Amino acid sequence: MSVNPGAISSESQNRQAPLDESLTLHANFERVARAHPESVAVTDARGDLTYRELDARADRLAAVLRAAGAGRDRRVGLCVERGRDLIVGLLGILKAGAGYVPVDPAYPDERRDFVFARCDSGLVVTGTDTADLVTGARAVPVDAEPGEDVAPPAPDTRPEDLAYVIFTSGSSGTPKGVQIEHRNVVRLFTATAEVFGFDGNDVWAGFHSAAFDFSVWEIWGALLHGGRLVVVSRDTARDPRAFHELLRRERVTVLNQTPSAFRNFSHADAEAGPAAAGLALRHVVFGGEKLDHRMLAPWAERHGLDSPALINMYGITETTVHVTWRRVQEADLTAEGPSPIGAPLSDLRIDVVGPDGGSLPPGEEGVLHVAGAGLARGYLDHPDLTAERFFERTAADGTTERWYDSGDLGVQTGPGEYAYLGRADRQLKIRGYRIEPGEIEARLRQHPAVRDAVVTAADFGSGDPRLVAYPVTDAEPEALVAELRAEVARSLPFYMAPSAYLCIEEVPVTVNGKLDQAVLAKLLDARLAETRDATGEHAAGAADPATRTLRAIWSEVLGVEAVRDTDEFFDLGGTSFSLIHMLQLVNKEFGLSLNISTLSKGANIGVLSAAVNRQLTTASR
Repeated sequence: MSVNPGAISSESQNRQAPLDESLTLHANFERVARAHPESVAVTDARGDLTYRELDARADRLAAVLRAAGAGRDRRVGLCVERGRDLIVGLLGILKAGAGYVPVDPAYPDERRDFVFARCDSGLVVTGTDTADLVTGARAVPVDAEPGEDVAPPAPDTRPEDLAYVIFTSGSSGTPKGVQIEHRNVVRLFTATAEVFGFDGNDVWAGFHSAAFDFSVWEIWGALLHGGRLVVVSRDTARDPRAFHELLRRERVTVLNQTPSAFRNFSHADAEAGPAAAGLALRHVVFGGEKLDHRMLAPWAERHGLDSPALINMYGITETTVHVTWRRVQEADLTAEGPSPIGAPLSDLRIDVVGPDGGSLPPGEEGVLHVAGAGLARGYLDHPDLTAERFFERTAADGTTERWYDSGDLGVQTGPGEYAYLGRADRQLKIRGYRIEPGEIEARLRQHPAVRDAVVTAADFGSGDPRLVAYPVTDAEPEALVAELRAEVARSLPFYMAPSAYLCIEEVPVTVNGKLDQAVLAKLLDARLAETRDATGEHAAGAADPATRTLRAIWSEVLGVEAVRDTDEFFDLGGTSFSLIHMLQLVNKEFGLSLNISTLSKGANIGVLSAAVNRQLTTASR
């Protein structure tokens, strides 16, 4: 394998034997477990599991699943809260010969039921607190014990067998499942071995939901190299200060973040002051969305770019997490233009393609096509879509090769180096989640008062992109918006919920008949301006100075005119990013140190005002 001169070397001596691409994920894991049985494999808030303990628990679950009908290339659901049990469930499904289908317990009922129905084994592995979420399938407890008649071992799973199916947003209005095989994942780590040098000394933060493919990199990056995976709870993942403290306490060496999440983490790092020197990070890997390198300048001023190394990785679920890598350089911190994503991994290739399907020379912008060992099997139960996006191309020498049309725009910037420009279609990426606006629009159009609908993304400031919905209707806006919010919350994952709704009479189009994004942006700007004008008058009606100030901050952050003391932040269109931003503004305004746990009993003005007044009273004594 040829290595980019920017490769990151490891000083660790605890190197594992090279991964075996002829083996499955769980077979490679078992090799590690035999070599290091007493090393800690997984840590959560409840404690540790060694490799021996994790292997044994997964074996017991696998026996139960095999007896219940799981087997090669069957799909078994996985609906377990973040923690050690999630990893036991995932590994147990693979050891049963099946592929795991992760379902985030936070999903609404309709989305969970949709995915459960695609588990052809009729089985879903659950925790004690998620069993009641399963409908239409058999819930199998993650700690189930095999009966007296132990099921026979699974037939030898092959590298080309199914490892997992992760569902992404679909433009047709329904999610689409991406089928990834064992060999796709194992080769991801052989292709990056010389770049990163992962080994048994590494401690990985398991920050992401198992239903987001960044988790594949986190989980197997630890378990295939004899490292330790620290599974981050949902509450800690939403609290940058608590997360920063967790990384220091657990001596995490590998951190993977979307740029949006890292922005919050970087703020918490700055607030930590000298304590930030206690971080043990070796690598920070960015992925999931476009990286604006200029946002990294404050971090680089505090930590430099060598320890930890900052790496930008472009990737797609259909190409098994990552396609390219590039180490962030000093010049990137002030550069403008497209986002540099670097060079393809050693077993992948990129081609920049023009409208006629031909390859474009360096410097010309086109659609990125990807070929190589990372390409998925295809989409579950969607042969036409699979044939459209995965296709054979004939090379000049007459050989054929399978390629994937990413739908992403890019440009070759130098020999083997590329930059990312955005989407060629309407697909969006917000906080790492891939979103098809068409799926949300289809849901909105189901309301009898909505003739049409458009969903776009807008930056609400401070690098906070949010979804904005424009329903076409003659109905009374306030009542309709309340109904639409409720329907979206009932049927779509939280990350697909629009933060703002602006009712319009018709969809604006350009002279060429295309959606006029500029008109929609002006409508949003006008709404936000009206909000700012009305904020002062509404805030003045509050009973005490703290509440008046809080109402003004919430109105500014959320872009809403009036905030009642009982209104919940997320019901008003807030996001996890904007919640952290709001708390930062509150702390700055009052000179306090409130964190997200302050809102554990309710994310509303009433709860927050009481907390502010308590701290102010305590500080004055």
